Amino acid sequence: MKIDSHQHFWNFDPVRDAWIDDSMQVLRSNFLPDDVLPDMQRHGFAGSIAVQADESMDETKWLLSLAAEYPWIRKVVGWVDLKSTQIDAKLDALADYSALAGFRQILQSREPDYIDDPAFRRGIAALGKQNYTYDLLVYPKHLTAARALVADFPTQIFIVDHLGKPEIKEGRIERWALEMYELAKHDNVYCKLSGLVTEANWLTWQEQDLTPYIEVALEAFGPKRLMFGSDWPVCRLAASWDQVVSVTERAIQGLSDAEVALVMGGTASAAYGVF
Repeated sequence: MKIDSHQHFWNFDPVRDAWIDDSMQVLRSNFLPDDVLPDMQRHGFAGSIAVQADESMDETKWLLSLAAEYPWIRKVVGWVDLKSTQIDAKLDALADYSALAGFRQILQSREPDYIDDPAFRRGIAALGKQNYTYDLLVYPKHLTAARALVADFPTQIFIVDHLGKPEIKEGRIERWALEMYELAKHDNVYCKLSGLVTEANWLTWQEQDLTPYIEVALEAFGPKRLMFGSDWPVCRLAASWDQVVSVTERAIQGLSDAEVALVMGGTASAAYGVF
């Protein structure tokens, strides 16, 4: 089953979605499941993972309502305040939502030492007790702290979004690659082959700009821990959904059919518990 492991949905709100600045005008619109479904069907995708874009419980419950309305939204990665002293109760209140697979925060907007905060780590421990995943949305500067985190919670499933957002536009790869190889030594860590076109030059990127980073990810994580994600609609800053999936399929065409099936859906199904 082909699964897009990373999609966002929203009804655009200029106050809530202030992160969508003037350079991102194309995202100042509503993006809903019916908008992406034709692309998915054309490429034979049977489902997706909806991922939070706003740090609010309101959005999380809205995404869960979409999953109830659109069964092809197989799972939701929502948000919860991991540093809350009531974290266990907050998670208990969500226990009846079978579509809820895990959680994410916008860690990329925080300094790396946030990952070392005892309150944050207590929240991660609470996720593990209820078998929730945790998506790591980080920049390369966070990877050292992320490596310590995943080592300290070896039974917690972590999923690194967007290959850790390497600096493709700047052509920087060496330090990022070293960090990714080290991170991949922890078998509780998965990685999303997603978000690369928006780390490259939005207007002039070429497939060969992305290839070295994809090769590192494949070598480090292997198909069993690497999953395709479109990052739709954010990808529209640089590419269409069709372009993103086509670039990915060409990049992995040297793999066996079984390995391609893992990257294009099997790994996401395993990591997020899609059946």
